[in-house]
Parts: sequence; structure tokens; C-alpha cells
Amino acid sequence: MLLFLDMEILVFKTSVQSAESVAMLTPVLDNLAGCKKWNFALDDCDRILRMEATVSACDAIRALAAQGFECEELE
Repeated sequence: MLLFLDMEILVFKTSVQSAESVAMLTPVLDNLAGCKKWNFALDDCDRILRMEATVSACDAIRALAAQGFECEELE
């Protein structure tokens, strides 16, 4: 029997500013999203993170905060 979890698109404003920071966050985000289904728009003034995941926005915010980054869900 296969279980399909509902994927949700989450969008965040972050304090991530560099490719080096993205590289540091890659294992954390890969783990959260279940695979590499996330990306940053570092050229945007809000440093947007978009991810397709089954986790809650709160889980993603906590994960980035644990790495020293600010993260706020956008609606």
C-alpha cells in the first residue's frame, strides 16, 4: 500500500544572503523537503525561499532559526 502525503508549497522571506549559506543549509532543507524540492531567490530583496514539502511552515522556520537565519512565512 502506498501512502501519498499532501505536498504543500511554502514561501518564506529569509535572511539568507549568499550561495555559501545556501550550501550550508542544503542538508537541512533536503531533509525537510524529503528531497531537493526547494530554491532560493537571493536576488530578491526578501531572499525568498520556496519549498515543496509535507512539513509545516513552523518546522521550516525552526530549522532555519537553528542555523542562525531569520525566516518568516509569506502568504
